[in-house]
Amino acid sequence: MSDEPREPIDDSAAPGDTDARIQDLERQLAEQKDRMLRAMAEADNVRRRTQRDAEDRVRYANESLVRELLPILDNFERAVASARAAAGADSVVAGVELIQRELLRVLERAGVGRYSAIGQPFDPTRHEAIARVVSVDAAPDTVVSETAPGYTLHGRVLRPAMVAVAAAPDEDAA
Repeated sequence: MSDEPREPIDDSAAPGDTDARIQDLERQLAEQKDRMLRAMAEADNVRRRTQRDAEDRVRYANESLVRELLPILDNFERAVASARAAAGADSVVAGVELIQRELLRVLERAGVGRYSAIGQPFDPTRHEAIARVVSVDAAPDTVVSETAPGYTLHGRVLRPAMVAVAAAPDEDAA
């Protein structure tokens, strides 16, 4: 119990005063109950937000490491393309492709996904335009070629795909 002094109950009060006092106390009780419920809801929201933030930190902890590995993947692709162009390098191509596939599998298990943008409408959140190409075959603002594929980490864009975007032929130039 509280050590605070209590107001003595005045039995001599008029019945109308008692009713007003009861209504006032009921109103105060309802306000206190509302404040308590709001505080409990806010505490629950903070707990959930903190838990979600902690899960995100764990989920994206490897992001900087994966960003550093992406240029290595690009170099593997260049090495395979170069070895394919050279005569008699079939065993080198096979070895490099094996290493590349294994690295991709490890990254996929860590939540990394690779995506291609060719044929899709240009999306600045997923694509980085490095060129505009006049094209009569492709719709304007459609990705027509890709210099480097895009990568995501658990759905979040890690590196946008580097692309060339179609532009409509200029009517004035024709």
